[in-house]
Amino acid sequence: MLDKNKAGRESEVGNGNQRRPGLRTLVPVIGCLAVGLSTVLALATSPVFAQAAPPPPAVTVSLPLQKEITEWDQFTGQFAPVDSVEIRARVSGYLTEIHFTDGQIVKKGDLLFVIDPRPYEATLATMRAQRAQAEAQVELATRQLGRSAELRKKDYEPASNYDQRSSDLKVATAAVESAKSAIRSAELNVEFTRIMAPITGRISNHQVSIGNLVTGNESGTTTLLTTIVSLDPIYFNFDLSEADNLAYQRATARGALRSTRDNSIAVSLHLSDEKGWPHAGKMDFVDNHVDRSSGTIRARAIFANPDGLFTAGQFGRIRIPGSEPYKAILIPDAALVTDQSRKIVLTVNDDNIVVPKVVRPGPASDGLRIIRDGLLPTDRIVINGLMRARPGAKVAPHPGTIEPEPETD
Repeated sequence: MLDKNKAGRESEVGNGNQRRPGLRTLVPVIGCLAVGLSTVLALATSPVFAQAAPPPPAVTVSLPLQKEITEWDQFTGQFAPVDSVEIRARVSGYLTEIHFTDGQIVKKGDLLFVIDPRPYEATLATMRAQRAQAEAQVELATRQLGRSAELRKKDYEPASNYDQRSSDLKVATAAVESAKSAIRSAELNVEFTRIMAPITGRISNHQVSIGNLVTGNESGTTTLLTTIVSLDPIYFNFDLSEADNLAYQRATARGALRSTRDNSIAVSLHLSDEKGWPHAGKMDFVDNHVDRSSGTIRARAIFANPDGLFTAGQFGRIRIPGSEPYKAILIPDAALVTDQSRKIVLTVNDDNIVVPKVVRPGPASDGLRIIRDGLLPTDRIVINGLMRARPGAKVAPHPGTIEPEPETD
């Protein structure tokens, strides 16, 4: 009985030990866990696992381009001739001759039209005859006055007769002068029947054909025959806004820019099918008032046109200097990032950390953007790989270059 009870208690004790293991049993388990954790930490810090971490993103960086430039303002305008003449008849008559081809180049003094001169030649002949008659009267009056003077000395003739002879001579002399004046007028009318080119330039088409009656006088409406415009040099008219004109005046007042009224300011121009600015000229006029209806002021430049490339009325684009030459900082437009209303450039410091900088951009020049403020010449800016660069993150910079591009506008 006692053995059975002892065996039962030992059995119960053995079952209790299995439910609650002792410290001696837990020590090997904890040791195994510690060994496993140290193994994991060792593996995590091993070179194999370190190479698996992502490398810094690669970006291309470059110093800003520094270049001496002149800022330019561009305007659209039209060519206009320096001289433009309407050829009109100065005497009336039938048109008998046309001595040019429509659209050709004519020289000053070239014969253009002929109006029938015969009526005016007849009038000229009449005036010359009247002058001869008046000269004959002068000769007669001179002789009569001489005889009257001799008689008057001997008191054979009253003083009234002498006075009459003297008056007759003066009247005859005045008649001669009147006849001469009439002759000059008749000669002019004959000359006006041959219409000459007053300037050198390109002539338009004839407005009146041979055989038509043209009207020309000093008081009434005269007949327009054609027009001539000069070609070389040629004007280019364009309009400045009131704000632009005020900005130029402010810059001139502080000595940053020469006056737009200075006739030595160099400008350049291109036509609609041209690239760059191949034509050089100079400004020669700015108007004296602002147009109240448009708020603009008329300005003008002059260009050489030896080949007749420019035509009056043709449109073109002109640029005028908006600053004196200065050394500017230039970057590509692709390097600018917009953050709401600010423009930002991503730079890389000496630790290869991306540092954003707020900048104030200016106009474009040579295909690049002028940076007026916020960037130093020694800053390394990201010019390629901006999507991979994050402010405050580390990057792998690769050197690049910024090259200017020729302007096409």
